[in-house]
Amino acid sequence: MPKVSSVVVPYATYLRVYEPLAAFPEPERGYWTRYARRPDRPSYQDELRRALADLLPTPPIPVPVQESADAFVLEVDGVVCVCPWRTRLRGWQALQELSDELPNTVLDAMLPPVVRRQATMDYERWLVRNPDSRPWIRTATWQVPLNWFVLVSDEERRYEKGTGEIPPMLRYRTPMVQARRRVARALRTLKDAIEEGPLIDGLVDVGRWLEEFHPRSLVELDYGGLVHALPAGDLEDDHSAADVAAGIEALRQGDGAAAGEAYGRLVERWRAVRDRRSAN
Repeated sequence: MPKVSSVVVPYATYLRVYEPLAAFPEPERGYWTRYARRPDRPSYQDELRRALADLLPTPPIPVPVQESADAFVLEVDGVVCVCPWRTRLRGWQALQELSDELPNTVLDAMLPPVVRRQATMDYERWLVRNPDSRPWIRTATWQVPLNWFVLVSDEERRYEKGTGEIPPMLRYRTPMVQARRRVARALRTLKDAIEEGPLIDGLVDVGRWLEEFHPRSLVELDYGGLVHALPAGDLEDDHSAADVAAGIEALRQGDGAAAGEAYGRLVERWRAVRDRRSAN
């Protein structure tokens, strides 16, 4: 693999699902059981650097040739849970989303059309053999989608300032049953209070995704590299999950003014991040 800069690749956030080993059929369960014992498991930055390495050749490799055999591992109350990377699948899906977001002239400069066509054909053939596939990780750039905050509570927030070369960290973790319950309650409130739109559509989508996993799974919302786009003080004071919960509760109580105040706090907090994205 080509040598890649050790600089942290920033500005991506993650929604991950960690499933207990019991959720996986054999022989995959055996593989993840052995994998979880490894002391040298890679980090999310290792995954990003590998992806960056694939963009260096000519022509670039937008999607890995083989699926990743790595995962993130958690042990909670004696139960080992894993979150497979599935980098190839996520790369295919990201490439489709990119085609919807950027004009062809920009895409052609980044990735030649022939490369994109080949990746699309590979994905279509793969889907025929794997129609029920889904990733364990969702990724967003330059933002945390508001519907992600619905899944967690402020009490589950964990923030670390970071020291020296160790970057700050902000994440939430919650049991799957709690995440599903919060989605259902929020959808009932939103559908009664507002018209159909991106917030409701996004929440429906993420709720359907969560239903694909074992009920004893864990859900993690990780600010990832986005911590580098936020001043330390702003990051420490970021309680977006609390603001989203307050806004939904205000709508449930029929208090439009309080809901508007909560939404205003969210808009103000994330405006600086959007401005940086536009500057780039």
